[in-house]
Order: sequence, then C-alpha cells, then structure tokens
Amino acid sequence: MSALSYVIILTLILTVAVLFTGLGSMSIGGEFDKKHSTQLMFARVGMQGATLVLLLFALYLANL
Repeated sequence: MSALSYVIILTLILTVAVLFTGLGSMSIGGEFDKKHSTQLMFARVGMQGATLVLLLFALYLANL
C-alpha cells in the first residue's frame, strides 16, 4: 500500500471517530454538548471533505 492509501484510511477513521464523538455528545447532552456539538459536526464535514478530495486524487493518480 502506498502512503496515500494510509492517509486515506486515517482520514476515514478520524471521520468516524469525530462522528461518534458528536453523536455521543448529543445523546448525553449537558455542558460539553452545548460547547462543542457544532464544532464537532463542522470537523466531521471537514474530515469527510478531506477524505473525498484524497480519494479523488488517488483515482486521478491511478488513471495516469
């Protein structure tokens, strides 16, 4: 596997981790949720975007 593959896998894992942290925060509620729920969901969207860009880049490189 190339370094790009490892980076893509890492971003996928981080996306899932941020997603479940945000979902857990929202299900429990409280002060942590009030402070960080929006930040966590923006981080999730950012991680998804980074993963998508990396996947498209890998596809581009594979078709050269």
